[in-house]
Amino acid sequence: MNGSGQKEQDKGKLKWWQLSLLGVASTIGTGYFLGSGIGISMAGPSILIAFVLAALGTYTVFESLARMTAKRPEKGSFRSYAKQAFGRWAGFSSGWVYWSSELLIMGSQLTALSLFSRFWFPGVPMWLFATGYALLGLLVIFIGNKGFDSVENVLSVIKIAAILMFLGIVGAALFGWIPGGGDHTFPRTMQQIFPTGAMGLWAGLIFAFYAFGGIEVMGMMAFRLKKPEEAPKAGKIMLLLLTIVYVLSIGLVLTLISWKSIVPKKSPFITALDGVHMPFIPHLFNAVLIIAGFSTMVASLYAVTTMLVTLAEDKDAPPLFAKKALKKRPMFAIGLTAAGLAGSIALSLAMPGRIYEYITTAAGLLLLYNWLFILLTSGKLLEMTVFGQIKRYGGIVLILLAVSGTLSHGTSRPGFWSSLIFIAVIGGVTLIMQFGVWKKKPKSNVKRRRKAVLIRRPRLD
Repeated sequence: MNGSGQKEQDKGKLKWWQLSLLGVASTIGTGYFLGSGIGISMAGPSILIAFVLAALGTYTVFESLARMTAKRPEKGSFRSYAKQAFGRWAGFSSGWVYWSSELLIMGSQLTALSLFSRFWFPGVPMWLFATGYALLGLLVIFIGNKGFDSVENVLSVIKIAAILMFLGIVGAALFGWIPGGGDHTFPRTMQQIFPTGAMGLWAGLIFAFYAFGGIEVMGMMAFRLKKPEEAPKAGKIMLLLLTIVYVLSIGLVLTLISWKSIVPKKSPFITALDGVHMPFIPHLFNAVLIIAGFSTMVASLYAVTTMLVTLAEDKDAPPLFAKKALKKRPMFAIGLTAAGLAGSIALSLAMPGRIYEYITTAAGLLLLYNWLFILLTSGKLLEMTVFGQIKRYGGIVLILLAVSGTLSHGTSRPGFWSSLIFIAVIGGVTLIMQFGVWKKKPKSNVKRRRKAVLIRRPRLD
């Protein structure tokens, strides 16, 4: 997010393993550490199946995006590919749907960070914590790509170390090496694994997908890879690591404690560690949760600001947002992002009850709408084998299952209708642009060309 000269320097300097690390940093966050608790409360232990299905669906999306990136790296990533496949309306709507989803995701992350912070300071209002984290995140974005990469690399290492620490502590408790493990075992019967039936698994699928949100950020950063053809390798390793970590860690949580003791407003990992007789451990892990959540929030800030700049450069947003000001930073784009964060904070004040569940559901749905569009785009731009088409259609089916599952549960239903409002507004604006603004421009160009021909045409007399 520096000036054009800096962009050229950044382009082609990222190695595949660095992109994998950035992908981990962009993905492991509040959707996993807190959002998974909503999924568990809906599906019980069967949420593990949802995570495996979500991983398969996520892989089909990233593979399609990575192949398009390797074939032709574009700064606008999936938005540029949608425009190439279907026309300007597709690039416009895809970009704004993604911008809206990331804005809601940031609101979800700010709410989660505030909930984590109230673990220590229950009397402090949530909006105060949210404001502090928002200002700190904007400062990291203002530093630019170099600062973003450095911060995210460090935070990704901390997150991985924390997860390994959790696995070690819970494993030691279950083996009886430290007190608190008890005689717990993982659910074994069908009734224990599916306590809420197939409907619970269906409803929880959206929150499993939400935990993988962040792969599209990798697609946008792949533009800076030294070897763009290595984008698929970076994604495969990242997704394999994430799937193993997610399934193993949540499986240990469900072995140590009953799924009924998990509540949406408290991380299931903190709830599990409460039973381990080491009082400092929940506090230490809570600090890591804040670091992880802040990391993904910064990644979302990067993505939403970058997307706004590319939309402006492509004349799909007011050109003002592409202009650089202080130290060649897109200050107007950062300003609009800051206004969006302020709106999220105001929303958390207006709806303090189930705000996290509602925002998380709506954000996850908007993200999946964009993933669906990526799969549709890849069908137009890539040559695929029969197996490749099967994978693509499989991904589409899994995404549609996750979207429709939100209608089966009262907690996620308001988020579904909220996401449709966003789609309706963006769709309406797209129609206005398509049949109003964009349609007029070619006519005026034709008139100018005809006038020029008449001027140049030689006189016959």
